[in-house]
Amino acid sequence: MEENKSQPEDLSANQAEHTPKTEARPAPETTNPTTENSSLEFTSRIDLNDLQQAVAKIKAELGKVIVGQHNMLEMLIVSILSDGHSLIEGVPGVAKTVTAKLLAKTLAVDFSRIQFTPDLMPSDILGTSVFNVKTSEFEFKKGPVFSNIVLIDEINRAPAKTQAALFEVMEERQITMDGTEYKMAPPFLVFATQNPVEQEGTYALPEAQLDRFLFKINVPYPSLEEEITILENEHHRENKFALEMIEPVLTAAQIAEYQKTIKKIIIEPHLLKYIAAITDNTRNNANLFLGASPRASLAIMNASKAMAAINGRDFVTPDDIKKIAPAVLGHRILLTPEREMEGITPDRVVQQIIETIEIPR
Repeated sequence: MEENKSQPEDLSANQAEHTPKTEARPAPETTNPTTENSSLEFTSRIDLNDLQQAVAKIKAELGKVIVGQHNMLEMLIVSILSDGHSLIEGVPGVAKTVTAKLLAKTLAVDFSRIQFTPDLMPSDILGTSVFNVKTSEFEFKKGPVFSNIVLIDEINRAPAKTQAALFEVMEERQITMDGTEYKMAPPFLVFATQNPVEQEGTYALPEAQLDRFLFKINVPYPSLEEEITILENEHHRENKFALEMIEPVLTAAQIAEYQKTIKKIIIEPHLLKYIAAITDNTRNNANLFLGASPRASLAIMNASKAMAAINGRDFVTPDDIKKIAPAVLGHRILLTPEREMEGITPDRVVQQIIETIEIPR
């Protein structure tokens, strides 16, 4: 153990020896204006003005009703731009369902809501074949999952058989019924909510289904100031319904165009290695029984691109990755029984991993 501890000291000593050589160079000062000009040209390669304005409009529309919860709103917008599903977790009454409904209202696309219950069957979600007496043939009647934005309320209340019905449609954007494939019209996004406290009458989501969610967004209680604002807004709103106050901002075509733009965001090779190192650490971490799959690495990369675009950059930074990683990895890892008994949380382990991995320069 003492030999390992001495290694960082030796490294820092070597760095100290070489530091004067680096400081003696006057080159950075002379090349600084050129670097700034080149970075300006670099950032103008992709026009992100329309995308940023659209995001600002969405936030403004939601701000008419939703108070606070900035992280949830930002993550949901990132999930739309990066074409990924989101699991929203929080106690009842923190505006999980309302936010998802209002966000869907800002998009000029089809929306459906499915309330999961213990007696819900897969056919209630996907649809079923009905015999047509006139044609003497079976016809497929599409279920509520055939929509653009699908809100699943209390997803952990349905049994495993019903939850499994979502596997194919969430990953492949299609369902197979009676040997026929039915494609989902883009965009197709699932926003699901669940209550972390309630245990009675609930069924834990299997790891395979959790892995299909891009994010797991934890929604906290509002602050005291935010709660006072909520009360004041509700008092002054009187008889106006929240949904009536929201106007559509984006069309399906615009969403598809912005999703293509996100794919063009530049990410340097050393940042790809940084993402891979974070994910790989979850597989070799003593605190974890199960690590994240390559799907997690892809999710971090795509979501980081969307985060960069929202902030007006056409290139990803380490800060984008650090901000995105906890929401991507938290639901994809399993703690060892010992750490679970100690009260350690997956989010805390993810944060430790992010702090451990050296940030590329």
